[in-house]
Amino acid sequence: MRIAVIGAGVMGSGIAQVLAQAGNEVHCTDLENEVIDKAIAGVADGRYGFERAVSRGKIERADADAALARLTFSTNFEEAVSDAELIVECVPERLALKVKVFRDLDRLAPDDAILASNSSGFPLAALAAATDRPGNVIIWHWASPPVVMKFAEIVVTEETHTDVIERVTALASACGKNPVVVKDHSMAWGYVANRVYAAMIKEASQVVSEGVASQEDVNRLMVDCFGWPVGPFAMIKGAQTGWKD
Repeated sequence: MRIAVIGAGVMGSGIAQVLAQAGNEVHCTDLENEVIDKAIAGVADGRYGFERAVSRGKIERADADAALARLTFSTNFEEAVSDAELIVECVPERLALKVKVFRDLDRLAPDDAILASNSSGFPLAALAAATDRPGNVIIWHWASPPVVMKFAEIVVTEETHTDVIERVTALASACGKNPVVVKDHSMAWGYVANRVYAAMIKEASQVVSEGVASQEDVNRLMVDCFGWPVGPFAMIKGAQTGWKD
């Protein structure tokens, strides 16, 4: 599949890497050359990049090289989306910005292209309404770091075409994810995962503010008790700044 990823930050570059490794031709684009350069370095040599994966025996050298060959980074938005079958939007979480991007995508992308957003909680209906193809608009919410997290929250409305849902969930499975389809809901932020996560963060922050424990203590306790890969405060930091050694 020919896929465009809009935004080459922590999430966008990781998503592009996963999609390329799954055998897709991927063009990841961003406005800033500096962001593009950082993304290229991260995909190649970052903590979850191909070089580390090869050294740890997670992927064969030939497969890593082939995935890199399928992955293009540039600042050329129009070129990236001009022949894409699927476009994954990963711009910052600002509704006005996302609506503008979807309007541009609706104008520039092929008529039958699927437009997906990695939004963390904005209503799908709001993004779909910015286009003339609401049935082809879907939320594909990823978790950080996208290279290792199995999470795939697929958000749909009654207007979302059945074949669009089937193609996106099949692709998510092909990427090694565990897709779960949930319904759009405009009354609360965060679909399923982030609604539950927000409640947990609120309580964890209350524990810290009361002086019961430090953020580091909370992180350690939640990891040890529930087997989480990181604690709640570490998850916030990682999602915002990336996952370093």
